[in-house]
Amino acid sequence: MDFTSLYNHHERDVFAVVMETAPQFPEIASSADLLVDVACVALNRLPPRYIRHQVDYAFYLTQSERLESDAAVKEAVDYAFNFVRARLALHSRN
Repeated sequence: MDFTSLYNHHERDVFAVVMETAPQFPEIASSADLLVDVACVALNRLPPRYIRHQVDYAFYLTQSERLESDAAVKEAVDYAFNFVRARLALHSRN
């Protein structure tokens, strides 16, 4: 059995929004490891939607559901950047 074609639909969207948002957080954007942390936090805030092909997921969504999904991804990424920034501030005090 080959499961390599299986992935979480939100991954690509989260990665794209992380890269779009990164310039607003220069203290995080300068570290690839921190950007990956942001993506992990964001993905953990979203319900998993495992698919094999992008068209599989998009085909079954209404326009309203697509907009809701996009908004949820943006909200999760915003939360994640602020979470990682807060953790950085906490660690820098110690």
